[in-house]
Amino acid sequence: MRTLLFLTLGVFCLYYLIPLIVMIATSLKSLEEIRAGSLLSLPQKVTFDAWTKAWSSACVGVRCDGLQPFFWNSVAMVVPAVTISTILGALNGYALTKWRFPGADIIFALILFGAFIPFQVILLPMARTLGVLGLAGTIPGLILVHVIYGLAFTTLFFRNFFIGVSSGIIQAAQIDGAGFFGIFFRIVLPMSLPAIVVTVIWQFTQIWNDFLFGIAFTVGDSNPVTVALNNVVNTSTGVKEYNVDMAAAIIAALPTLAVYVIAGAYFVRGLSAGAVKG
Repeated sequence: MRTLLFLTLGVFCLYYLIPLIVMIATSLKSLEEIRAGSLLSLPQKVTFDAWTKAWSSACVGVRCDGLQPFFWNSVAMVVPAVTISTILGALNGYALTKWRFPGADIIFALILFGAFIPFQVILLPMARTLGVLGLAGTIPGLILVHVIYGLAFTTLFFRNFFIGVSSGIIQAAQIDGAGFFGIFFRIVLPMSLPAIVVTVIWQFTQIWNDFLFGIAFTVGDSNPVTVALNNVVNTSTGVKEYNVDMAAAIIAALPTLAVYVIAGAYFVRGLSAGAVKG
């Protein structure tokens, strides 16, 4: 019975991996081999020319520097956006659970409501706000957008986790003279590793893979890698280079894939820890 179960799971796993296998195989072929072979055939002669071109010389509009500058744009955006939204979400969850105040439940409900607002609804007011702040079309402006939109999710994750933390620890620290931020940074935050892992993986994935905010709130050289990838794949000039397109798509997806491979097990544990109610 167990053998049958593993065989079934293996078949499903292979089924879901077929698109990735096709992408990798195509990216390692020359254009001549792609035209002469089938979609599922393995490369007869492995070449990384498509990867080199996708990274350093593929044309994105009139700029032919490949994905490299736009990849670093995404790195410059995702690191501060994830860090800030995670810290603010932890502070919100901490305040809403361990420093209760009148109206805390109402405030949490209003914050949670933000998680259900579609992206498209906030495009115009956010564009107006960025214009007033002088951040329109810039990476700092995109960071601000992702921090604000992500706060609802990060607050939810940390609030659910902190509910399971004993309030006696907080009260003992208060008796010893520790204040709000002292308790948060010295006691609460160090024990929040499971919630931090869940939040970082969630935010990193959402922000890195975002296309709508990137194309709406950045222009030209400040575009993130997802917008640049779209421009590379949908170019209408020259010969269609499927191997370069596949290599570019894999390059754009590698950071999120690496995060899940490295921290995937911690993500599941963090979700389980956040489900425990005190």
